[in-house]
Amino acid sequence: MGPIAQPLLSWFQANKRLLPFRQEPSAYHIWVSEIMLQQTRVAAAIPYYERFVAALPDPAALAACEPDALRKLWQGLGYYNRVSNMQKAARTVCERYGGSLPADYEALRALPGIGDYTAGAIASIAFGLPVPAVDGNVLRVFARLYNDDSDVTRPAAKRAFTRRVVEQMPADAPGPYNEALMELGALVCVPGAPHCEQCPLADLCRGRAAGRQAELPVKPAPRAKEQVPVTVALVYSPAGLLLQRRPARGLLAGLWQPAAWEGSLDREELAARLAQIGVTVEWGQALPPARHVFTHKVWRLGGWRGRAPAVPLPEGWVWAAPHQLEQVYAVPNAYAAYLGR
Repeated sequence: MGPIAQPLLSWFQANKRLLPFRQEPSAYHIWVSEIMLQQTRVAAAIPYYERFVAALPDPAALAACEPDALRKLWQGLGYYNRVSNMQKAARTVCERYGGSLPADYEALRALPGIGDYTAGAIASIAFGLPVPAVDGNVLRVFARLYNDDSDVTRPAAKRAFTRRVVEQMPADAPGPYNEALMELGALVCVPGAPHCEQCPLADLCRGRAAGRQAELPVKPAPRAKEQVPVTVALVYSPAGLLLQRRPARGLLAGLWQPAAWEGSLDREELAARLAQIGVTVEWGQALPPARHVFTHKVWRLGGWRGRAPAVPLPEGWVWAAPHQLEQVYAVPNAYAAYLGR
């Protein structure tokens, strides 16, 4: 055990947040929470977590859930491939491990959607296995502790930081140690200017001693995101809002959306696209400009509102009544500016 473990664990015991997945830290609960928290702040994720585990309390329930219902449960969290991979993993868990996540790091790591960090979090917190769980928070803490300006996005640097995490790990408390490091990075050793006056490791921190804590960790400048115009037709009939299902693969796979196409289309071009499915639109107001940021691209949205008769629709298209929008069809947040979410 290295010198940071004892002050870190004492600090964690006194300051850790009372989060629902810490109240019942089963392997399944830790898994669900860690997947949700990959791209979502803790405060925002908690209601989703509570709803999800209430509806799907174990891997067997997750494995058996109908895909549209699963996407609806996930609606609002984004990155829907995460929950698709969770269902694939749950089915593997039921087929190979009797419905319980395995107490084995390599077996966890082999499940769909579970990487080094998530496998380490489950293995150490749920099963007490002495394995690291190194996320962005932990990399930031160790870059500052060691005054190390290696590029933390590079695999070699991450491996070196991980070795340091393991060197400092107490053999009898790997789970609390990993949680404490994450918590320190989330609450104290934050991006930008850290709260060094609150840090239990301040006296051990080489970055602070050198006055470089705000400069670390080192990361390359982010690449510019591709700007993609998207034209939306928000078409209502007496039966509800016109929705189309997105393709089964790719961005937002399998979700439902208002009629929309990439590119800057005018009303006549939109009308021609809709005519191909038998929908004749009377156009109304233009939609206000909106944008939605994905990992590698930005959608710049615009378009028009319209009304149409409730004609029969081909496969992959539906008229969604208000209660169906609320309860049945998972529509991504990319369209929130137009759907009041």
